[in-house]
Formats: sequence, C-alpha cells, structure tokens
Amino acid sequence: MQPSRTRYKAGGFLLALAAVTYLDRVCISVLAPSIQRDLSLNKIQMSFVFSAFAIAYAGLEIVTAWWGERIGPRRILTRVVTWWSCFTIATSLAWNYTSLLVIRFLFGAGEAGAWPNAALAFSRWIPFNERGRAQGFFFAAAHFSGGVTPLLVAAMVPYMSWRAIFVTCGAVGFVWAAAWFGWFRDEPRDHKGVNAAEAELIETGRVLRTHGHASAGAWRVLAGSSSVWFLCLAYFSNSYGSYFVMTWLPTYLAEQRGFQKESLSIFSGLPLILSVVGDLTGGGITDFIARRFGLRIGRAGVAVAGYTLAGAAMFASIASSTPVMAATLIALAVAASMLPLAASWATCIDMGGEHTAVLSASMNTTGQIGSIVSPVVTGWAVTHFSSWQMPLIVMGGLYVISAILWTLVDPRKRLGAPESLAVASSYNRQETR
Repeated sequence: MQPSRTRYKAGGFLLALAAVTYLDRVCISVLAPSIQRDLSLNKIQMSFVFSAFAIAYAGLEIVTAWWGERIGPRRILTRVVTWWSCFTIATSLAWNYTSLLVIRFLFGAGEAGAWPNAALAFSRWIPFNERGRAQGFFFAAAHFSGGVTPLLVAAMVPYMSWRAIFVTCGAVGFVWAAAWFGWFRDEPRDHKGVNAAEAELIETGRVLRTHGHASAGAWRVLAGSSSVWFLCLAYFSNSYGSYFVMTWLPTYLAEQRGFQKESLSIFSGLPLILSVVGDLTGGGITDFIARRFGLRIGRAGVAVAGYTLAGAAMFASIASSTPVMAATLIALAVAASMLPLAASWATCIDMGGEHTAVLSASMNTTGQIGSIVSPVVTGWAVTHFSSWQMPLIVMGGLYVISAILWTLVDPRKRLGAPESLAVASSYNRQETR
C-alpha cells in the first residue's frame, strides 16, 4: 500500500500559520511613522511599543508550549491565532502611548507559543528525514509574508488609515483558526485521510507519547544538557537581527540612506524576501548533509556557515558608501542568518522527542529576549550617538558569537536517551526503509 499524502496538507496549514504571524508582526513597522505622528510618540517610546510584544511573547512562550504538550497543537493553535487576531484589530483602537503599549503586550501574550506548537505538530506529522525541509518551508512562508507585507501595506496606505489596515490584517487569522480546528487532528492516525502506510512512515523514528503531559523531570533534563544551553544562546542573534528588520529598518533606510517611497518599500522587505532563499536552502542542505555525514555536521555545520556569512555581510554593509549596496548587504546578512533556522528547529525535534514544544519554546524564548533588546538598544543608540552604525556593529558581532556557539551543539543527544547516538540511529533506520 502506498502512503497517503495527507501530511503535506497538514504542512500547508502550518505554512499558512507562519505567513499570518509575520503579516501581523511586520505591518506595524511600516505604519510606525503614521502611528508616531498621530499618537505623538518619539523613537524611544516607539521602541518600547515594539518591545512590549516581545516581552509578553517571551514571558508566556514556554508556558504555552507546555500547555500545548498537554492538550495538543490543534486546540492550542486555534486559541493562539484567535487571540492574536483580536489584538491585531484592537491595535486600531489605541488612543495614546499607554494604550498602545498595553494592546501590543496583549498581542504578544496571545501569539506566544505559536511556533513551538507548530514544531510540535511537525514532530507528530512529519517523517524523520523530512524535518529540515519542513522547517525550511515553514520559515520561508513566514519570511515571504514578511517581505511582501511592506508592499501590501504601502499599496493600502493611500486608501486606508493605519487603523483600518490593522483591522484588515487581523481578520485573516480568524479564517485560518476556523479551518485549522475543523481539519487538523493531533495524531495522524486519528485523521480519516491518513492511511496505515502513511501513519507508519510518520511514526518511524518518532518518540510516541506515553502520557498526557510533560514529565516532571523535563526541566531538569533540559537544564542538564550543555547542547540545549548553547542551542538557545545561539538563537539570540537570529531574533535580534530579524526584529531590527521588522521594526527599525524602514526608518534606518529613510533617515540614514535616503530611500523614499517605492524604493523604501522594496528594500524594507528585501531582507525577508531573500530570507526565503536562506530558509529553503538551509532546510534542504541540513537534511542532505545529515543523511550523508550525520546529524552533527548536518545541523551544526549549516548553522556555523550561515552565521559566519551573516556576520561578514553585516560588517561589510557598515563600510559601504553606496545606499543600495548597504541595503543589499544588510538583506544578505539577514538572509544568511536564516540558513540555520531549519537546522535549529529540526534540532529541537531531534533532541526533544516528546519535549519538542518545551525545548523549542526555550530556544525561542532566548530569541525573544533578543527581540526585546533589539528595538530598545537601537532606539537608544541612535538617539545617544546620533548614528545608525552602532546597531549594525552589534548585529554583526552577535552573528559571529552564534557561529562559535554552534560548534558546541550536538544534535545527536536526545534528551533523556541513554545513548548519545540514539537520534542518529533513528535517522539511519529511516533512510534505509
């Protein structure tokens, strides 16, 4: 019997989820000048508005991931998307600095746990040797959405107020939530479209849950793994850099590099558009190399290369005297930093097993600390030094540090497994089927 292909439909839902998350996140950066003008906000205040989302997101990320392991990604992602859609729309109701801070904080609280629970869904629905590609496509969908959002918002601005644009973007999530809850099932075997052959294909090499919630020793196991610590710390730079793109990049390009109107929209979205290439390339390469040379090289090697290229391109952008070249190098740096994304999240599945959601949430929480710090440090540095160079230097240095940290990560060490090669053995069994 040939395996059915229902897992690809599940993957399609998760790609749409990724796209909606970035649609709602990025639109505020494009509309920031209008919001600042209407609500009389300065750069520092707008920095804290950007960070309010990340603070709530980071604070509730692990809790929501743990909750997802208890009740499953079907219900938790329905709740997550419905909540954040409500507060995307509520952003249109802000009347001053305080109200905007509160609304964006609650928006972040609602979106917390979205990606870790998506990883949990991938871990249950995607066969072992397809995980890197699945994660690559997931992030490609997010970054493509983020890349075209400035263009979409720019097209709406002449016809709609910034408040109406938030209402329009927020409404999209309700459609996804209703379709997801009606179609998805937490276990592939429970879905009528999955035949026995596909269920067996998915479950080969997978750690099946034997109880309804994360074990009491999960936190001790996570804290006791050096690879977990290095994996999490390395992720800091990724979110730090990408959040700069989603918050201050349009302002940097306008004020420092002189971009206007159409060119500003294009180059504001270019880092995320090019990131699609990085996502897909990283996802394909990490699976290919892991099959040929093992998980250690397949995951860590891709990450080290990606972050090294990112650091080099970011430093080169600082030295560039041509606006277009500088903007292009920043875009290339951010795109290179996305090469390790698939390897990072696939490593969470490889190492995490039944604790995939909590491990990926721990990693993503570290990243969100970068998201919290990024806009505030940028706003402060530009105000204090009257220059945009310092934020770029910081990003370049963080990328280099992440490359070094990844040399210390061993994806073969599944949490709680008695043998460090447990994951690699499962991978090889999957390949010989």
